[in-house]
Amino acid sequence: MPAGSSASNKAKIARRVIEVLEYFDDAHREATVMDIVRRYNRPQSSTSELLSSLVELGLLRKDPFTRSYSLTPRAALLGNAGQPEMVRDGRLVRLLDRLSAQTGLSVSLMGMVSLDSQIIVWRHGTRSPASTADLFGGCKEPLNRSTAGLLMLSTVPARRAEGMVRRLNAEASAEFKFSHTETVAKIETLRQARYAFGPLGFGADAQSLNVLVPDQPEDHPLIVSVVYGRDDKVNAESLLQSVGDAMRTCLPDPAPSNVEPLQTAA
Repeated sequence: MPAGSSASNKAKIARRVIEVLEYFDDAHREATVMDIVRRYNRPQSSTSELLSSLVELGLLRKDPFTRSYSLTPRAALLGNAGQPEMVRDGRLVRLLDRLSAQTGLSVSLMGMVSLDSQIIVWRHGTRSPASTADLFGGCKEPLNRSTAGLLMLSTVPARRAEGMVRRLNAEASAEFKFSHTETVAKIETLRQARYAFGPLGFGADAQSLNVLVPDQPEDHPLIVSVVYGRDDKVNAESLLQSVGDAMRTCLPDPAPSNVEPLQTAA
């Protein structure tokens, strides 16, 4: 088998493993082989084999009666030690859950992957616009096509951001070409704001409030997006205040631990 074909197959396998984990992250507690097959249009035989391998690795467990799969604690904790503390101790997840419950709107966590904005986590709200029904963790699109993407570009030093915008325009198809000058100007207006209202992007007919998560490493921004329909009656000022209050409640560093270390037995 040619080396290029072997590398391509390995990449496909890795992608399919991530897809399985993302399916569970999209508020699904359990899944059957056919759930994964239908969601990602994958062959049934190879999907069944993949899920069995994940069981052997301890990332999934299989119910012998319903034949459905669910995540194990190992899947949830894998890589946890290397994450920022607000991820490791659950503060960021609690923030998303609180905002979704409080507003009834869809809430997502966005990150930047090269020249793309990516949905890391998506929480479907009770008032979700119909056009967002197919959005889930893992979806990506070029940074310039969403308000969250432009806000993330505003965290990048100006000279580098301008180069990224130039490259985005060069790589865009004819239908997605845009004004370099206008886009750079938009980014510059966002540098001090740290939040922005505007189109959600990702092919959805929806609006969003996007707020930068504080204290993130340079060039690795995270954004909390609260999503609502174009025709929904949303009080922008109240929504912004709700997000700010939730961040102040959920994200402060926890109090220092008072646990005393045990003395080593002789």
